[in-house]
Amino acid sequence: MFIPIGDDNRDRQTTPYVNYLFIILNILVFVFLQGFGRNDVFTYGYSTVPAEILTGRDCVTEAKVFQDAVTGQVFTVPGLQPTNIPVYLTLFTSMFMHGGLAHLAGNMLFLGIFGDNIEDSMGHKAYFFFYLLCGVLAGLSHVLISAYTSQSIFIPSLGASGAISGVMGGYLLLFPRRTVRVWIFFFIVGIPAVIVVGIWFVFQLINGAGMLGGEEAGGVAYAAHIGGFIAGFVLVKIFAKKRKVQLIQERKPRW
Repeated sequence: MFIPIGDDNRDRQTTPYVNYLFIILNILVFVFLQGFGRNDVFTYGYSTVPAEILTGRDCVTEAKVFQDAVTGQVFTVPGLQPTNIPVYLTLFTSMFMHGGLAHLAGNMLFLGIFGDNIEDSMGHKAYFFFYLLCGVLAGLSHVLISAYTSQSIFIPSLGASGAISGVMGGYLLLFPRRTVRVWIFFFIVGIPAVIVVGIWFVFQLINGAGMLGGEEAGGVAYAAHIGGFIAGFVLVKIFAKKRKVQLIQERKPRW
């Protein structure tokens, strides 16, 4: 058991309103639009599908039946559903959807712990665009890797993991030595952020959370996480720099 429960926020100067907004939106979408993950029509209609992004056309497919090779259990994977918006907008809608309660809870835990510090370093407006941009770039990474590998371009992806990967990449650059409180079995210990982020990143690559689609799912899940992480690591310099200049100007003495 390795669960971060908080970090050192003593130097935070602002209330993370935008981060709270993102968390609330993710929860509301999962509860009311996805029906706690049971509304397959919505989920498979507004996830990011590489084939749709590459062609600009909506794709609708039939459901598929699979059988687990070990247990013999038969299960059905829904087909792609109609998307009633321009398909490119699914790069945004997908980042507010999740494959299950555990997927949602894990993402929101990390966003709540690490996102507030990034928002504080950038300011509310810059953080809003930083988060969305990281999410979109993560989605595009999934699309591009799908197009150049043997994985199906009809496997949809969803979840805030790509955008949160960007947050984690930015956090690693800005606060590598910050203490993060982690619950490990029966103990709560303080660990440097660089170690916590590294462990989180490895888990993301292993789990492949946020991929839908039966036996092929997860094969290119790493692409969105790596793409989002790199985007956040690079872009945070730009967005945080603007905030730093603004703070310096505000603190200049007035004569």
